[in-house]
Amino acid sequence: MSLPPRAVIVHRATELTELVARHGTRQQAGFFLAGRGRDLAELDARHQAQQDALATVSAAIPLDWRRAIAERNDLDRFGFGPEDVVIAVGQDGLVANVAKYLDGQPVIGINPEPARNPGVLVPHEPAAIADLLAERQVVARTMVAASTDDGQQLVALNEVYVGHRTHQSARYRLSSPDGLPERQSSSGILVGTGTGSTGWCRSAWQERRSPLALPTPIDPVLCWFVREAWPSPATGTDNTEGLLKAPESLTITAESDLVVFGDGMESHTLSIGWGQRIEIGVAPVKLHLVV
Repeated sequence: MSLPPRAVIVHRATELTELVARHGTRQQAGFFLAGRGRDLAELDARHQAQQDALATVSAAIPLDWRRAIAERNDLDRFGFGPEDVVIAVGQDGLVANVAKYLDGQPVIGINPEPARNPGVLVPHEPAAIADLLAERQVVARTMVAASTDDGQQLVALNEVYVGHRTHQSARYRLSSPDGLPERQSSSGILVGTGTGSTGWCRSAWQERRSPLALPTPIDPVLCWFVREAWPSPATGTDNTEGLLKAPESLTITAESDLVVFGDGMESHTLSIGWGQRIEIGVAPVKLHLVV
């Protein structure tokens, strides 16, 4: 007998909640904000918008479904199941935070503050949740995966960054499908998806006036850019951007200590040392985003 679906509501602590936890009381939080030209009423309104959205979503979950709530900081300890329907209530980045822990479960993005959030990955208003739970039409978005030669793995929705832990010069040897292997010293390497090509990767693409055609979110293609490659007698700058089509990969062999993180989450990193190798390519899993 199969289990009924489980609705997993994912959210993150609001700025108000975090400030009160840090300063002890609302009064102290208000004093802290006032000294920086901000008003506690603004944070109250944003906090209430999220609470209202969470209440609307919770009330719309069918009575015969199971349900669970996961805060963003607990996602690495939360056990997602194959019957789960994930409801992300918050900003676009929350969907990227949860995507790396999923294996095909549908994700519904709910935007509690349409006037503030772009809503690229959380395009739906809270009132639409009942219809979305009933239909669940999904689009599969490409993700990026990094794996090291000692078995460490990382999956991201937007991009993977490889570089020095303190953002000093990273030294490594780079091999790509469309270029000769090259020893480089740079500010790091970005490998991004079509979803990520609207963010950090787009900045790199635009700054260098790259002729590459950036992928769309559903293309099984990644774009990659070397940031500020340094020319020297021992390091080159010829192989600094390109596209990766599945099953191609970018191979990076460390010649200094390097870290790897995804979607800007520097608190969750892989570490590799001199001589270790990392392969980056299209991930075997996709984000199934409800549209």
